[in-house]
Amino acid sequence: MGKYVDPFTDTGFKILFGQEMSKPLLIDFLNNLLEGKEKIKDVTFLDKEKPRIYKKDRGLIYDILCETDKKDKIIVEMQNRSQEYFIERSLYYTSQAIVRQGVKGDWDFNFKAVYFVAFMNFKLDGLDEFRTDVQLCKTTTKGREVLSDKIKLIYLQLPLFNKSEEECETNFDRWIYILLDTIPWTAKNSIFAQLGKFAQIANLTESQRRKYDKDLKIYRDNKNILAYAQKRSREEGRAEGLAEGRAEGLAEGLAEGERQAKLHAF
Repeated sequence: MGKYVDPFTDTGFKILFGQEMSKPLLIDFLNNLLEGKEKIKDVTFLDKEKPRIYKKDRGLIYDILCETDKKDKIIVEMQNRSQEYFIERSLYYTSQAIVRQGVKGDWDFNFKAVYFVAFMNFKLDGLDEFRTDVQLCKTTTKGREVLSDKIKLIYLQLPLFNKSEEECETNFDRWIYILLDTIPWTAKNSIFAQLGKFAQIANLTESQRRKYDKDLKIYRDNKNILAYAQKRSREEGRAEGLAEGRAEGLAEGLAEGERQAKLHAF
């Protein structure tokens, strides 16, 4: 087992970003992620489990749900396995975070912004870049312009991040690099040194260690199952291709044989 927790496990991710002690790490990451926006000075962790609004409603469980000092809501999700309707799922979660801001009586619908940030340990069809930012825009003959800045979805497809250590130009690049490379930057930046401290397995409590070991086993099992399924699919695809090739070759050979036989018959 390595020195640091794997951030792609449920427990590892929450240790690094979802506990009160590691809050400075989340704030630094979000400020680098949302560069150009006003700086986040503080976040408050909200209850990740949201009860049903009405009897037949679905309850919600977020990986991380927090509120900034400006009362904006931020949802952070880590997903290791591809889902057919992942985009729709993220829209649903974001919409629910808006709906639950509603108040009874007079209200002008001036809700606070909601950001959905997805760490995706897989590639989605239709998204071809490492980072994709989605906002509500209006389409005109001259192009697109943002209609509202109250909704933003950010998809980070981790398998498409291919920068080396030397190619990382911003702290956001470095954040992604160290998460993928398991904390190599610990001595070069104070926030990363803090990250390295929280990420060390030796610093986990007994309860955290039990949860982490359980999650790590599940994560590795799922990863191996997926890798085996992909290998079998490739092997079956090659076998099918060879069989089709042999069948086509045989058919062509028979056709050519018949043609030659007819020629010699005359």
